[in-house]
Formats: sequence, structure tokens, C-alpha cells
Amino acid sequence: MYNFLISPFVEFEFMRRALVGAIALALAGSPLGVFLLLRRMALTGDAMAHAILPGAAMGYLAAGLSLGPMTVGGFIAGLIVAVGSGVVARTTILREDASMAAFYLISLALGVTVISLRGSNIDLLHVLFGSVLALDDATLLLLASIATLTLIGLAFLYRPLVMETVDPGFLASVGNAGGPTQILFLMLVVLNLVGGFHALGTLLAVGMMMLPAAAARLIAKDIGSMIALAAAQGVLASYAGLIISFYAGLPSGPLIILIAGALYLLALAFGPAGGVLRRLRSRRHLEA
Repeated sequence: MYNFLISPFVEFEFMRRALVGAIALALAGSPLGVFLLLRRMALTGDAMAHAILPGAAMGYLAAGLSLGPMTVGGFIAGLIVAVGSGVVARTTILREDASMAAFYLISLALGVTVISLRGSNIDLLHVLFGSVLALDDATLLLLASIATLTLIGLAFLYRPLVMETVDPGFLASVGNAGGPTQILFLMLVVLNLVGGFHALGTLLAVGMMMLPAAAARLIAKDIGSMIALAAAQGVLASYAGLIISFYAGLPSGPLIILIAGALYLLALAFGPAGGVLRRLRSRRHLEA
């Protein structure tokens, strides 16, 4: 059992690096996903994950697969889309989800086009799907720094975030913290999506945020428990996905997200806080 479950991480440095990077993403991204879910912004997270692509592509066009330019470019692009969609929603008849969808489609198409100007199909696949098994020291340091900054930021924003999630009107009535809280929260989301982009690519980065959060929502009823469960499921999906990919010879990033998806489906069926079976039992009890 030891040889099967532990040996790959002891013998191979690239497996240890992948596990550390994926755990950093899980610990920081999953709690953000809980708040995105509770604030009904799940699709916003998905759109913002794709919105970083043109900025990362510009960094790639300028310096190749270089960590710094692609990170800065992706962060700036994500912020532009997040702020731009809000401005459009407030100055036109379009709602924020419609403007976000428009920006997301434009960003995705622009990013793929920019990468195609200089790179190959291999480079495009690297950007879209990441390379969690090829994390170097600089990328690991970036992921660890993002995770640390995110957890500190969430500790600082926790109370206003919870208040705005549960009762936005109350927070607005007692002060002007709602606007700054939303901006700082979105900055943390973009920062984590940029970090996730380096390991899982733009198409899968949001999966580490939303799937564990959705599963936790079906299991737990209070926000603190949801955050803990989401982070734990993210860590479990990271470990299981890497182990299975090692022995099966399949891509690690997609398998990590598939394991997170399997945990979500289990919660969807058996979750005590809102799973399908619980709902069916409740209806039968009421009918009886």
C-alpha cells in the first residue's frame, strides 16, 4: 500500500512539486469558490478564468513561456474584464452576467489568436490546460505566495464578506464597506485564477475553485464548515488525481478536476444538506 500511495511522491521530485502546487491552489481557491457560489457568482468565476487568457498571451508574445510577464499580463486582463463588466452593467441595459459573457468570449478568442501568432499547438495546449507536472521553483513560490496572501486577505475580509453574502442591505446600511470588499474579493479571485492558470491552464483553473465549493454546499450548512470541507476536498482531489495519472499515464490536470467532479457528484446524490436523496426523503416524509 505504501509503494502504491506514497512511493511516487518520495521517488519523483516532479510529483512532489505537482502535489505542493495543487494543494496550494486548493487551500486558497476553494474558500473563494464558496463565497462565489453563495454570492451567485459561479459563472463570473468561470468567465474571469478565461478573461486572463489575452493578458497571459500578450506576456507570452513578449517573452515566451516566462512566468513574470504571463502572470502580470493575466492579472491585469482579469481585472480589466471584472471592472469592465461591472461598468457596462451599470451604464447600459445589459445585466452583469450578459456583459461578463461577452467579455469572456472576446477574451478567449483574442487570447487563442495572439498565441497562434507566435506559438505552436503545443504552446496553446500548455496555456489552455496547464502543466502541473512541470512546476519549477519560481512557479511553486508564486503559488505559495498567492495562497498565503489569499488566506491572509480572506481572514481580513471574512466578516464583511459573510455579512454581504447573507444580507447585502445590512452592510450597506451600516457603512460603505461593500464596494471595497467586493473589489478586494475580486482581486483575490483573479490572483488565484492566474496562479491556477500556470498549473491547470485557463480552461481548468476555475474547477479547483468551484467543484469543491459546490460539493461542500451540499454537505454543510454553515459557511465555516463549507470552507473547511471545500479545502479538504480540493486537497483530496489533488492527491488522488496525481496518483491515478501517475499509474494510468493520463494528463494530471484534467484528472484532478475529474476527481473533484466525482466528489461533487457524490455530494449531489448523498449530501446531507441538499443532496438528491435527502430531498426525496423529505418529500416522502411530507407526503406521509
